[in-house]
Amino acid sequence: MSKYILSIDQGTTGTTVSILNQQGDLVAKSNQEYPQIFPKPGWVEHNPEDIWQSVVGTIDKTLRLGNIQGSEIAAIGITNQRETVVVWDRKTHQPVYNAIVWQCRRTTTVCDKIKKTSMAKKIQKKTGLVVDPYFSATKIQWILKNVDGVKARAKAGDLAVGTIDTFLLWRLTGGGAHKTDVSNASRTMLLNLHSAQWDADLLKFFGVPKSLLPEVCPSSGVFGVTKGLGVLPDGIPISGIAGDQQAALFGQVCFDQGEAKCTYGTGSFLLLNTGKKPISSRYQLLTTIAWQLPDQEVVYALEGGAFICGAAVQWLRDGLELFSKSAEVEDLASKVSSSEGVEFVPALTGLGAPYWWAEARGMICGLTRGSTKAHVARATLEAMALQNVDILVAMQKDLRKKLKSLKVDGGASANNLLMQLQADYMGMKVSRPELIETTAIGAAYLAGLGVGFWKSTEELKKIWKLEREFKVEMPAKPRSQRLEKWHRAIERVKP
Repeated sequence: MSKYILSIDQGTTGTTVSILNQQGDLVAKSNQEYPQIFPKPGWVEHNPEDIWQSVVGTIDKTLRLGNIQGSEIAAIGITNQRETVVVWDRKTHQPVYNAIVWQCRRTTTVCDKIKKTSMAKKIQKKTGLVVDPYFSATKIQWILKNVDGVKARAKAGDLAVGTIDTFLLWRLTGGGAHKTDVSNASRTMLLNLHSAQWDADLLKFFGVPKSLLPEVCPSSGVFGVTKGLGVLPDGIPISGIAGDQQAALFGQVCFDQGEAKCTYGTGSFLLLNTGKKPISSRYQLLTTIAWQLPDQEVVYALEGGAFICGAAVQWLRDGLELFSKSAEVEDLASKVSSSEGVEFVPALTGLGAPYWWAEARGMICGLTRGSTKAHVARATLEAMALQNVDILVAMQKDLRKKLKSLKVDGGASANNLLMQLQADYMGMKVSRPELIETTAIGAAYLAGLGVGFWKSTEELKKIWKLEREFKVEMPAKPRSQRLEKWHRAIERVKP
């Protein structure tokens, strides 16, 4: 009997596979990292075969860990790093070039040129996105223009393109399904936010043939079935797909308008459910599609993302070698009661919302002879929290009301010091669930709904469990003073 949901969380630095039972409990989980590729300063790539092998490897490992047979899997959900794109050959299934990662800034010059034209406002109105190298359109355009023979092969219909969900779906189904969901499609800068379909004017502007693109589908429902994998039997439905941040919003059961979450991963991302109508941001936030359930209207969200969050801690670990394990940052930062004036602006790949300074670079300032690595670690955690405050303030202005609480998830949300800083700097309660891998949970929920494993979102609300609340301990005046110092540091990295 099929009694589990398998969820693939394909992230920027690794892949996690989780298996959930009908009560929403995590039965087994494993993770596998894979190499990052940095061909030039500001360029970030992945080898798609490394991604695929990490997926197959973690599926196999997770089934073994849980002592679960493939035949016991009712359905598969996929959540993924969103704007990252791959182009591959339809016959051989082989990529024509490395995946260009969401963090990659190679198309900055192209985007800067677009920003100076009237097309920039048209793009924002149609897609809800600001023109930035972050999104997929200029990445696809770059591959078509710069990889030999690709443009002609694309026009001939020999190639397929997709975000990572689409690439994995293609591989899982043995080339049987070339599809994506509305949430991922809304991150490409090629989807019309209002029709939830590819926009002909945008395809023409960026020179992307429609034949290259996947079919856009709701986030829940059968996309295809497994074929020829070895690690899993044929015929298992892939029935839930959503971009990682939208999946986290769904996994946090933020089904009602006005509910919000922040995910702490490689970057940090705040999403606010705005209901059935898109809200156009006046403060440089993104309007995006949250999800769509079968036979229901599209649900929209406002989003603000900081490109570097957990990646800042990885940089302290690998680049500066301040500690050997990322989890050690909390103990190190806790050795001091403040950063003693040390500020770290983690603009290591530019600054995202609400600034959108693609050419900004990171900065550590305020150092004295008495500064130690503990102060740098503390400043890093403070920066991770402070950049989210900027996003939340913009979000509340767009919504025209103050949020009462924020749900948190992702790896760094396990850091109690960071979560307390977040509550203090935001001036609002922070709620952490028992299962902080809510990207994977959300994909599992969507997949389960897609095959009737769970019957309704009301059933999912009963499954969600609170682990801890962080209440505000910082008075208003010190909060205001701390934010003022942060904004002075931000101004110093402005390009």
